Amino acid sequence: MDCKIPTWAPGIFSSFLFSLLSISSVFGQSKSEKEFIQSTYNQYKIGSFISKMEAEHQSKEAKIKQLLNDNNWRQSEKLSDGTVVALKDIGADGTPLFYTTLNDPSNQVSRAHTLYSDGLMSLGLDGSGMQVGVWDAGIARTTHQEFDVRAKNGDGSDEVGSHATLVTGNLISAGIKPNAKGVAYGAEALTHNWTRDKIEVAEAAANGLLLSNHSYGIKSDRVPDWYFGSYIRVSQDWDKIMYNAPYYLMVTAAGNAQKSYDNETPIFGTTADGFDLLLGFATSKNGLTIAGANTKIGSNGELQEANVASYSSLGPVDDGRVKPDLAGDGSSIFSTSSTTNTSYDTSAGTSMAAPGVTGALLLLQQYHEELYGGFMKAATLKGLALHTADDVDAQGPDYKMGWGIMNARAAAEVLQNKEYSSLIEEESLVDGETFSMTINAKEGEKMVASISWTDPEGEYINRGDLNGTTPALMNDLDIRITKNGNTYYPWKLNASRVNDAATKGDNLVDPFERIEIDNASGEYIITVSHKGALINGFQDFSLIVSGAQVSKCDIETPLDVELLSSTENSSTILWTEAEETLFEVQYKSTAENNWKSELIWENSLELPNLEEGITYEARIRSICTENIVSEFSEEIQFEFNGTETELIAYEAFAFDETLQITVYPNPTTEWLTVGAKLSEDAVYSVITTSGNTIKKGNPTGAINVSDLSSGLYVLVVQDYSGIKSSKFYKN
Repeated sequence: MDCKIPTWAPGIFSSFLFSLLSISSVFGQSKSEKEFIQSTYNQYKIGSFISKMEAEHQSKEAKIKQLLNDNNWRQSEKLSDGTVVALKDIGADGTPLFYTTLNDPSNQVSRAHTLYSDGLMSLGLDGSGMQVGVWDAGIARTTHQEFDVRAKNGDGSDEVGSHATLVTGNLISAGIKPNAKGVAYGAEALTHNWTRDKIEVAEAAANGLLLSNHSYGIKSDRVPDWYFGSYIRVSQDWDKIMYNAPYYLMVTAAGNAQKSYDNETPIFGTTADGFDLLLGFATSKNGLTIAGANTKIGSNGELQEANVASYSSLGPVDDGRVKPDLAGDGSSIFSTSSTTNTSYDTSAGTSMAAPGVTGALLLLQQYHEELYGGFMKAATLKGLALHTADDVDAQGPDYKMGWGIMNARAAAEVLQNKEYSSLIEEESLVDGETFSMTINAKEGEKMVASISWTDPEGEYINRGDLNGTTPALMNDLDIRITKNGNTYYPWKLNASRVNDAATKGDNLVDPFERIEIDNASGEYIITVSHKGALINGFQDFSLIVSGAQVSKCDIETPLDVELLSSTENSSTILWTEAEETLFEVQYKSTAENNWKSELIWENSLELPNLEEGITYEARIRSICTENIVSEFSEEIQFEFNGTETELIAYEAFAFDETLQITVYPNPTTEWLTVGAKLSEDAVYSVITTSGNTIKKGNPTGAINVSDLSSGLYVLVVQDYSGIKSSKFYKN
């Protein structure tokens, strides 16, 4: 075992203190963190690409102007339902590409609300100090009362858009009107007009932007059928931006064309079935495409019901990739309006589903930075969201809602449990090599392992091939898990049989692969390899594993704390040994207010420089990771008298035997009873597997656990006769 103090350990005391005193610290994306991200990029390559896009943009602007004049078209129009339509691009075949906002005539569905200071996880996350980019039909009304000074005009545009204001409000509204509160209500939004979206995003990403929201897309009734599901030039451009700025992730709305009957020759089924309707950058590999869902969320953040919204555009894309990737709530979202600084409106559609997911992702980046001092690469963030999404209907992904409903709570728990029951690793695979590691499963639980990578832009661009199946994937990585001669494969879909449930096998098209093993037990080998030669000679990837026993550490409260020996100026305390466990020992004189703290791997510690005649006290707790800690042990006290020092023994008020407890029923659904001989002063704590104390009280009556989410918990009972803990499962 490595007995070095972990890198996170020196700061653990201050973070615990903030937690104990409910003091919120402001974390976010600092200038130095942006500079670090910038330093990891090839700025010359990004700059060259931006210059190329700028030249192409100017050329297309001239062609668009000519098209408008020749056809007597208007540059943009606002339809009767508020939808904005504008001619913004020209396809490789000369097709005019009209962009449209995607509202149809949030935070709860993504479970982002569980991360707030008053949420189920009490993490205090609100996006403070974080920035998110918004590109839309015009900019948001930056002076709206919900934004304070947190909505910034990112490109100097003077075209204020109602749709842009709705979307921005869904992201960052402060909650002056509580039901208009945004998902990341403390964040700052950089709002832009969509005219130069690719160029402006590339510039912002090169400067450290982490996320942007795009609740618009190509209008589906104005393109030939071969465009649907195709990987075209605009898809390629967005993939190239993300590949060259690997901390940046684009989130886009899937569209609202399911009932449009616009694709007369879909890759599967008939027009009325509603499949094969994704267009433009919604088919990019590296971004997240968000479907709309109708859901029912329980009081503990659990998904109770879910189905795809009747408006939401369905996949697949022509090469068979999983698209859309995720689903969020787009139904009747109340948000800010651009009419006045105090006006509001209600809207629906994937336009509203996308910012709900974008805001949740921003909170996860904020949480990762608070925990580990830096931000996740986009492949890690995307992979984490897909890894932890709530599966809907048949097991595995589908072409309606992708991997399922965004679950920020589950994603945050995987972050919390890193190096304990989960792994999040950012690795790189060199051409011709494989990556391999051995992992132990948590007995009887589901083990899930995923790989996610930002793939180089596809070389093949569709220029008119109807339902062409040429893969856009360039670097085809593979994850496999093996045990005792058995091989476990990732999920995959078949675009020619879109209604079939996902199967397991060799996935040839997706830059994300996930393997699930139910009732896992024992040791497994995870291997990541690749097919063919890797473009650029290497491929960065992120590995995410949950349901694993990464550490043998247990969060049991240290027991049998005793005084081992004393010298003329020191005393040594001893407690029960625990494997792979870091201990925090706190001690002080009874006259002092502040504890002195030491971190140690061993199960004994010498307390130095003690003064004769002074009474001291000490307590110990177990630390498995920065976020997973036990309760403190019962305090011991001793009056220091050199070599004659002895523990001060307190009468146990007739509780002479060691505390023994039983917990029943176990598993339980509503009530938990503690069987033990307890005094009226006994106390209990319910602790999550990530070390958070979520309930306290007196255990002499039945304990109400009906408000807990399903899962494993630790019940700690403390009385004069000792301290005991027991695990229980809440169904």
